[in-house]
Amino acid sequence: MERFLLAVDTMGANQVGGGQTLLGTIKIAVLPIAKVFTMCFLGFLMASKYVNILPASGRKLLNGLVFSLLLPCLIFSQLGQAVTLQKMLEWWFIPVNVVLSSICGSLIGFIVASIVRPPYPFFKFSIVQIGIGNIGNVPLVLIAALCRDTSNPFGDSEKCSTDGTAYISFGQWVGAIILYTYVFNMLAPPPEGTFDIDEPNLPIKKPAKDAPMEQVPLLAQEEAPAEPDAPKRGKIKQILVFIYDKLKLKQILQPPIIASMLAMFLGAVPFLKQLIFTTDSPLFFFTDSCNILGEAMIPCILLALGGNLVDGPGSSKLGFRTTAAIIFGRLVLVPPAGLGIVMLADKLGFLPAGDKMFRFVLLLQHTMPTSVLSGKSSFPFQETFIYAFSI
Repeated sequence: MERFLLAVDTMGANQVGGGQTLLGTIKIAVLPIAKVFTMCFLGFLMASKYVNILPASGRKLLNGLVFSLLLPCLIFSQLGQAVTLQKMLEWWFIPVNVVLSSICGSLIGFIVASIVRPPYPFFKFSIVQIGIGNIGNVPLVLIAALCRDTSNPFGDSEKCSTDGTAYISFGQWVGAIILYTYVFNMLAPPPEGTFDIDEPNLPIKKPAKDAPMEQVPLLAQEEAPAEPDAPKRGKIKQILVFIYDKLKLKQILQPPIIASMLAMFLGAVPFLKQLIFTTDSPLFFFTDSCNILGEAMIPCILLALGGNLVDGPGSSKLGFRTTAAIIFGRLVLVPPAGLGIVMLADKLGFLPAGDKMFRFVLLLQHTMPTSVLSGKSSFPFQETFIYAFSI
């Protein structure tokens, strides 16, 4: 992270003074990570058998609370206060950067996977693990930890947090579309119906209807219900239903994405923005309530993340060589390519002048670990869960 902070500092050519010293830069780079590790460790401790205050069932409820309420509240309050129609036009490169990071990362993943040749059928899996990074929850955590330090390189702590959250939230809707279209199809089960190498004849396991959201893999192929009255529907309705199913709008329109779209709409209309997001407006109490709830998102998400590590990594069918190649590709090869994209965009004048936070968020979109997690399951195709709430 240190070199990316230095790159951000270099791109901010309008900075007054001599900039950060090497020791100050190291401090800024290390302290946010130390805060994250500390909160994760506390979550790990709470979930351990010695304390057991945060068992598996409690972590699932906490994950659901963060995904359905706390994260949307944070996005709505921060993005709504920061965004305007003019700013959305200035921020056009954020969603473009998400697309470029996915394309560039996938190309690098394809090259690495072609060289390493992971065991069948994990070729596409390896590409996705290298190419698709987390552009939502983890960057929000890092921004929050970084902006709490008054010596951060982005200025006022409150403005730093508001702008950083707004920039990250503005690109999440594009990430959701990529996740539930490109990634969804890339991780579809092979013709054999399972990723299990040892037992290829096992049937696809269907999740229970009342299973928690975190246990339901989004890659499970659902059988289309019989619709005897379909011929009676109007052609327009059939077309809309077809588009809804093909575009997977049910998966894309998750609470955080809805909150982002709602905040952008309200923020783009001056009258509605004045009515809801201004401190002396009659409806600001709603925004302030969302802001209070949103502040609880960071500690809750880190406690849940730390608690989820209590069971250890589990077994893997990828093998050490493929696992090492994925880590090397995602954390070593992809970031320099992303840095080149951001610096080129800055040279071409695509980025707002002097906004270091804007550039830092663009870099985070290229450097975050994968957002597609692997979990333990009897059927490895179900190991590749795509959580709408992914850490």
